[in-house]
Order: sequence, then structure tokens, then C-alpha cells
Amino acid sequence: MNTQDVIKLFDQYVIANYGRLPKVIDHGQGSYIYDTDGNKILDMFPGWAVSGIGHCHPKVVKAIQAQAAKLLHMDNTFYTELQGKLAKLLSERAFGGKSFFCNSGAEAIEAAMKLARIHTPKNKFKYITTLGSFHGRTFGAMTATAQPKKFENFQPVVPGFIYVPFNDIAAMENAFDDEVAAVMIEPIQGEGGINVASKEYMQAIRKLCDKNQAVMILDEVQTGMGRTGKWFGYQHYDVVPDIITLAKALGGGVAVGAMMAKSDVAASLVPGTHASTFGGNCLACAAGIAVVEAIEEEKLLENAAKIGLYAADKLNQLKPKHSIIDHVRGKGLMIGIQLKSPGAEIVSKCLDSGLRINCTQDTVLRFMPAMNVTAKQIDEAVKILDNVLGEMK
Repeated sequence: MNTQDVIKLFDQYVIANYGRLPKVIDHGQGSYIYDTDGNKILDMFPGWAVSGIGHCHPKVVKAIQAQAAKLLHMDNTFYTELQGKLAKLLSERAFGGKSFFCNSGAEAIEAAMKLARIHTPKNKFKYITTLGSFHGRTFGAMTATAQPKKFENFQPVVPGFIYVPFNDIAAMENAFDDEVAAVMIEPIQGEGGINVASKEYMQAIRKLCDKNQAVMILDEVQTGMGRTGKWFGYQHYDVVPDIITLAKALGGGVAVGAMMAKSDVAASLVPGTHASTFGGNCLACAAGIAVVEAIEEEKLLENAAKIGLYAADKLNQLKPKHSIIDHVRGKGLMIGIQLKSPGAEIVSKCLDSGLRINCTQDTVLRFMPAMNVTAKQIDEAVKILDNVLGEMK
């Protein structure tokens, strides 16, 4: 089928709840994707940060192929070796916690919110989240997302959520009362525009949660699995959360999510309180194990930190040339370019020139390449962006 045939197929049979780019992707490898018209596209936003070690990483593909021939799925009535192994790998690289596996970031968020409620005193039912956050599309996760435009068509939403400005310690302090069960924030707001939490802010939240018998939940769906140069975003702040949520890059392209909690907190999630039919299935866990092993074998944490600095420097060099750029911010390979005017047209023209990036919050270009991206590929991406901005003048 050609591009128009596929688009026509979608128009007829697929619900149009996504604003799709007019290309049909046929295959991908590393930091490149290829459409059905034969175009090669440098992907600096692979799978919305899902393909964190590149498209079709050989180690992940091999693990999936081998597991598919053995056992695709087994329900959680039984034990499976792979689920236990993946939980161990994550625990050893985090704070020694225990994991619950599910299928997506939103599901991990829902599990975290339920655990916070059941672990804290019965009078506690409120959650504090931050303006500009994004936590998912299910009803609870959508309500936790402190962007009213995301749920204006779905009122009334879930009660009990308090929204405060990001990085504002005083506002966080004032939001607390005896009914707060948890604070949930992203160490770096992704869809919010690559807004990086300060160390003082994160440490203040930890102290406030301890003081008020509340749970500290960090949404690490985007920051987790090495993107920032450390396994998890919280590791930049000298704090230990009670719960973290993971998804996106965890499966290397396979759908998998996880909620990890400190052992004493995790103990509150007893049989009958929460479950997931597909959570922790054999195929997803095989992929997750391969991702962890690939990150360590290929020293991708180091590469994310090193190439992240290189990419930020190269992007900063565009600022004197293009007045539309205000500044560049981020950490590791989670980089935002703050523009002075909307960036949707820039994204479109970059795609036409063979570069895939993203625009969020109308004026922030997101660069979130795979952790095994090379300096040469960064140069290629920056050159395309430079040319596009120059042509748009």
C-alpha cells in the first residue's frame, strides 16, 4: 500500500483522536526511521521517548524473538522468572524498592495514586500536583495533569487534586493540610516544556512529605531509564522518593510500565487491592531486561550525559543566528528549545527536510534522541534545524 492508501484506510476505520503527520513509517533502525515513500528521517524524538535506545535495538529484538517462541504471556496467578529478574534489575539501580508491572505510564500513575491512598491514614485523600505537569490520559491521571485544557471536556473530574506552581516551595508548603496523601511531580516536566526541578525544591518536598505523613511520588515515565544521564531523574537531587513510575523507554519499544515503591510502602498493596491482566507479561519483561543490559553494556548513561551536553552546546550556538530562540534548557538527552513564537511550522518544515522533532506548549521544541545517538547525528540534526530557521526568516 502507498501512503495515500494507508491514510485512506485510517480515515475509514481508525478513530481520529490523533493529529497525525502525513507520513507512513515502514521501518526503523537506531536513530533513523523510513517511510513508505523511501524517505530517511533522523528521529530526534523516537516514539515519544519510548525508543530510548534506538529503534529495533538488536539486543531487544533478539530477546523478543527468543521469548516469543517460548512463552508470550502468563497470568499473574503464577510466578515467572523474567518478571522477578526485571524487578531485581530495577531495584538494584534505584532505591532497593519493589515493582508492580503494568502496560503504560498512565497505569503506573494510577497504581501509585492507589498505593499512596491505601498506605496513608484513612482521612488522607488529596494529591498535590504541579501546573504544567502531564501524568496520563486515564481519568485519575488526567485529573492529576494540572493543565485544565486536558480535561475541560470531561467535567466533573476526580476530586481531591490541588495544583501548585512548579518549582515554588512556598506554594507547596501552603498546599499541605492533614488530608494530603501524596505529592506527585516530574523531576523534569516533559510535555510541560522541559522544566527542570531545582535541588532545593525536590528536597523541600521530601521534608514536607515526611513532616505530614504523605507519600512522595516521582513520575519518571520520561526521565527514567537513563535519559538524563542517570538511571532515574531523582538521582540528581540527593533525595529518595517513596514511589516512582516508569514506562516509555523501559521496554525499548514494547508496551510496559512499572511502579516501584519502597518495601515498607509496597507492603500496603496486598492481594485484591490492585492488578493488571497483562502486567509483567513474559514478552515485555524480556524486552525490559534487554534494555537494562544494553544500557550498561554500551555505557549509554555516560553517552546520554556527554552527548546531552554536546547537543545543548550546539543548539545554543544557533541562538545568535536566529532571534526566535530564547534559550535552551534541560538535562542529559531531555532538551527543550524555548522559542519566542510558536514552533509548529518549524517542526513541519524540519520533517520535510528529514528531521523529526516535537513542539510542546506551543513554543518549546523538544529534542529527546535515543541514548545511543552520536555526535555526528546531533550535528546532522542541528544543521537541518539551522537551515529551516534560516529559510523561515
